[in-house]
Amino acid sequence: MEVRMLMMEVRILRALVWVLALGMLTGQCCASFKDCYTKCFIFCIIKPSETLCSCTTHCLKQCIFSDSTPQDVHQDVDNLGFCKLGCAFSMCSTISTKQKPNGEKVDNCVGSCSTKCTKSYSLP
Repeated sequence: MEVRMLMMEVRILRALVWVLALGMLTGQCCASFKDCYTKCFIFCIIKPSETLCSCTTHCLKQCIFSDSTPQDVHQDVDNLGFCKLGCAFSMCSTISTKQKPNGEKVDNCVGSCSTKCTKSYSLP
């Protein structure tokens, strides 16, 4: 009887570890824009050769286009991405400072750009 209980506990423990590992992997592959931008900005701005403008531009581009899949070459997907990027450059690029990336505020701003652009470039 004890052997059965022990085996059952081992199975439950394995299942729990599997679920936790899967959850961690899922969380890593689908990081939010806010997390992507904040991390990118912090690692960029600490480099002496980088400026506020260059880091903002680089990170907006990197994190907006990280959402799209490289296999999808549909023209409307490209248009939507470039619309979001253009809107983000013009509307959101002054939110960050050297001392504070303001990831949540940039995320909200880019989100509103996404909403505006999706209305213009909705996929069939």
